[in-house]
Amino acid sequence: MTAANALRPKDSRRRIIAYVESYDDIFFWRTVLDQLENDKRYFEIMLPTKGRNGKNVLGRGKRTALQCILQNTGKDMIACVDADYDYLMQRQTESSQMMLDTPYVFHTVAYAIENMQCYAKGLHNVCVMATLNDHRIFDFEAFLREYSEAVWPLFCWSVALYRKSRFDIMTITDMNKVIATGTLKIESAQYMVDRVRAKAQQRVKMLRNSHPAIAREIPGVRDDLLRLGVTPDTVYLYIHGHHLLNKIVEPIVRNVCDNLVKEREREIHKQALHHTQMNNELSCYTNSLQEISSMLKKNTSYILSPVYQRILQQFAAVFP
Repeated sequence: MTAANALRPKDSRRRIIAYVESYDDIFFWRTVLDQLENDKRYFEIMLPTKGRNGKNVLGRGKRTALQCILQNTGKDMIACVDADYDYLMQRQTESSQMMLDTPYVFHTVAYAIENMQCYAKGLHNVCVMATLNDHRIFDFEAFLREYSEAVWPLFCWSVALYRKSRFDIMTITDMNKVIATGTLKIESAQYMVDRVRAKAQQRVKMLRNSHPAIAREIPGVRDDLLRLGVTPDTVYLYIHGHHLLNKIVEPIVRNVCDNLVKEREREIHKQALHHTQMNNELSCYTNSLQEISSMLKKNTSYILSPVYQRILQQFAAVFP
């Protein structure tokens, strides 16, 4: 890429390849990189390739993207990856050190792009895009804030244990089981949050009794997380991304959307002048509905979040 750019006319824009982990990451990182393009440079996002039997074949995953950069360091080639827990590990693990110290590697700060797509302030808009009904019947921001506060004490333990590689005590999968909400519906959302809080408190109590030495380190880990931008009300951005999306956010969004669709259909039944008009309106409305999971992937409200600003700050240091 460096050689190819050197052959370009001096007044042409520089082409920079951005490797991402999977197809689902392309739209997210295009949203980010759009902010950085100018008359001097542009980015082309693609999946990485890896050598196999003397040929280059498409690869997927974080490690593959990082390996491309390790082998080809330079401003003409970058990697854009999910942070996972590596940002929170702060170089205390090999993978964290690789991500944070490898030149031209940029990360989501939040656990993954799925967490960013679940940014609370945009979830009502997701419902509007899916149902074309702008009635606010559920407070997503309050729900995810209370859920985060319920999870916060156990999350601090999770980070502390990962920094020590004590996977024998509790893994992310173990924590996901504790903080699982079960079937989420509007009318039971508060009950589910209270239930998660009780389960998390019970597990923290067990951990504190079983591992008093680690318990004494938790206040320091908590302060460090606050320094990194993780707060009790934003923990949902830093837990396992697929768990957040598939088990918590999409189910509650789907339930809200079901209620909004039924509400709109009742209005059509009530306001239609005759049976033919009712059928036509219902058909028109049904054909206008959008798939919820697709709308979540297109949720770009995260550009308003402090986490998004931290992502841009990474690039600003390299691409002024």
